[in-house]
Amino acid sequence: MLTTVLQFAFFMFSVALLLNLLRFFRGPDLLDRILALDTIYINSLALLILLGMWHHTSFYFEAALLIAMLGFIGTVAAAKFLLRGDIIE
Repeated sequence: MLTTVLQFAFFMFSVALLLNLLRFFRGPDLLDRILALDTIYINSLALLILLGMWHHTSFYFEAALLIAMLGFIGTVAAAKFLLRGDIIE
């Protein structure tokens, strides 16, 4: 039962990732592209966690934690750049 649920969740997050990539490349303005990039890294986190559950290893969880930290910093930097025009004051 768990195998079926993991496969279904992996498929659904993969579809969501592809749709986010489509929005990233076809986004009408910069804000849509930044939001798509933010959701791309969140979907990548979900896929890594599901892969870690599938292979019963903690290596993927550590990679997901690293991507989460870098994604948060990137989102904050992009927001500061859009608000002020520079990242570091």
